[in-house]
Amino acid sequence: MSSEALHTRPQHPGTAHAARPATPADAEGIVRLRSAFVLAEPLSEEWIVRSGAELAARLAPGGDARACVVDAPDGTLASCALALVHPVLPEPASPSGRAAQVHTVVTHPSWRRRGNARSALTALLDRLRAEGAAPVEADAPGAARALFRASGFCGSLAPMRMTWPEPAVRGRVDEKTGHVWLPPEQYAETVMKATGFACVLFTDLHDRPVQLHGVYSATHPWQLVGGTMDPGERPWETAVRECREETGIELTGPPRLLATVYGLPGAEWPYSTMGLVFDGGRLDEARLRDIVLDPREHDEVRVLPLPEWRPVMPPRDFARLGAVMEARRTGVAAYFDTWDWGTE
Repeated sequence: MSSEALHTRPQHPGTAHAARPATPADAEGIVRLRSAFVLAEPLSEEWIVRSGAELAARLAPGGDARACVVDAPDGTLASCALALVHPVLPEPASPSGRAAQVHTVVTHPSWRRRGNARSALTALLDRLRAEGAAPVEADAPGAARALFRASGFCGSLAPMRMTWPEPAVRGRVDEKTGHVWLPPEQYAETVMKATGFACVLFTDLHDRPVQLHGVYSATHPWQLVGGTMDPGERPWETAVRECREETGIELTGPPRLLATVYGLPGAEWPYSTMGLVFDGGRLDEARLRDIVLDPREHDEVRVLPLPEWRPVMPPRDFARLGAVMEARRTGVAAYFDTWDWGTE
């Protein structure tokens, strides 16, 4: 759901719809509602993706987020109420040792004044009561105070809060344009953060891809040889080092680039990733047998024809492998920009 869709949905007459428990699939919609209609400054698309992935993980079984949502007829979210459950010391007011903070109650302007916020908040409070989370606290702005009081909240003082102040802007002002030129170290804090990686494609003599099974990632179980760049490394240096550490194979140059790969952040990794895939050549049976795995990272080497990799890999991972193999076949480097840290 785009932020544009949030702002352009038409008005619809009607009354409140029933609320339902939110699932991880609702996380991004909740974040977009909060970004567009609660926050003083809307989130960037990168932060929406990051926050949505984090919330999806926390809405899953065992997570600390609870939410109830009201669906609009067009399939988007009309309203939501979100709370975070946290441990507290057991006492008469919180015998279960678990309390909750209502984090967000928001309704899209097109669906306000129909009782949707009340429906979502009531369902959320019923769920928290059933789980024994008490007390339930909320920071109620003036516009929402009547809703919270009607739902049983009491008290009048807003909670005190501390946020770490942003460092003062210190930079050079262009007298003609008024543009502020920040010092490099301060400007660096404002730009997108990303980590780099380098991988190597090996095949056997029949051009069947060789991949390693990772012991640490359920999201990306089958991987090319390679890994994250260390500070000060160049991509080819990373490929050589990772290949030696993960397989015992010593790569020799010159580097032959097959693909550039980009991925958005997600629940398993908080930054964007950008990397290069190099051609490691073809391995005969003897060299395949001589591969020595680091058991802390991988527990299996597998060689399969490309179509047989599809059922054992997430769709985006298989698409990346297919793009790299096509680059090997054609000699034209691939650009693959959807290797995201999702949970498909």
